[in-house]
Amino acid sequence: MTSILSARVIALVGLALAIVYPLVVPNDYFIYVMALAFIFAIATIGLNLILGYTGQLNLAHAGFMAIGAYTVGLLTVDYGVPFWLALFLSGIVAAAMGFLAGIVSLRLRADYFAIFTLCVGLIIWLMIEKWDWLTHGVVGVIGIPAPSPIGPIRFDTPLANYYLVLAVLVLALFVMDRIVHSLLGRAFMAIRNGEGLAEALGIPLMRTKVTAFVISTAYAGYAGGLYAGFVRFIGPQIASEANAFDMIAFILVGGLGTLSGPVLGAVALTWATQSLQFLQDYRLLVFGPLLIILVMFLPKGIIGTLKARQAREAGAKAAAARGAAKAERSPAHA
Repeated sequence: MTSILSARVIALVGLALAIVYPLVVPNDYFIYVMALAFIFAIATIGLNLILGYTGQLNLAHAGFMAIGAYTVGLLTVDYGVPFWLALFLSGIVAAAMGFLAGIVSLRLRADYFAIFTLCVGLIIWLMIEKWDWLTHGVVGVIGIPAPSPIGPIRFDTPLANYYLVLAVLVLALFVMDRIVHSLLGRAFMAIRNGEGLAEALGIPLMRTKVTAFVISTAYAGYAGGLYAGFVRFIGPQIASEANAFDMIAFILVGGLGTLSGPVLGAVALTWATQSLQFLQDYRLLVFGPLLIILVMFLPKGIIGTLKARQAREAGAKAAAARGAAKAERSPAHA
């Protein structure tokens, strides 16, 4: 009960800081970078479901984010579809593509699945780059409209877009919390811990893994749709495998298989990358070793390490309480 209360308190404090943040920063640049970090955090939450909770490494995640982004960009620019309808469809289209890829790729296991999804990601990137008549090719989609007003609320400023992204991030975390703490979430974790044991318990492996894959890609699609409406321009580079590896790094730093880990990792590494921009081409030579050192000394990530330490302290207290109770009973028995 105490751990649940403390988790809720930490979540409320984090939300309060995120709400106050744009009011204390000096200019819109800080708001822009933080909003981008939140958008990638939404996509990373989806990747964490298939990687951290189900144990399947999907290297095509950036490709599905690109599918969501291009769904919004092409529908709004080329076909005049309202932004909110296009955003709604972005997650559905990405999930549909994820279903088709999942029923084929999830028949493979471990390294073979990862390699297959890497190929899927490269195919998506090549299709976006070469399919000029549909995706505009290397030119990209320019002039994507901002989100349409909702009553008196307009989204034509960085501040308004920031709060829109924050609201979607909170909703994404809430939905994911309900998923991972449901029976379906326990089935995901059972597959991660051992497919043979999960199958022996009566869990349908293929159906459950495809479900996780579809939900994961839906998160990526909605993050891509938000990205398109926020940046107002998209190109093939959004589907590059570099973005997929960045999201994996976010998970490793924040904490694999934790709810808040992807958010913390996305925010921390995004700002670390921005801080090292003055090094230009050499920033990866500094950023890479720092990431390796962090993963070596905090293999469970920041949130995972804190949870493990909390669990050890709780176990020590429980053991001490049992020892004290046993000591009190011994004289009475004698």
